[in-house]
Amino acid sequence: MSDSPKKFRLDRTAFEARNASEQVNYGKVYQNTTWQERLRIHQYLNSIAYGYDLDNPPRMDKTFFQIKTRK
Repeated sequence: MSDSPKKFRLDRTAFEARNASEQVNYGKVYQNTTWQERLRIHQYLNSIAYGYDLDNPPRMDKTFFQIKTRK
């Protein structure tokens, strides 16, 4: 996964309003990728957005959650 930054880029300043037909065409680019490649793209963009290292993501804090039985 360390090669992902070479392939993808997150531009936080970019925003482009599209109409419905333009949005359909935009989505077709990602339809040709495998689900594994889309997952890698998602993981890379999350690492950029939340500021963590892609090769060493933070661990989930499991002390925050509780298990309770419902009556």
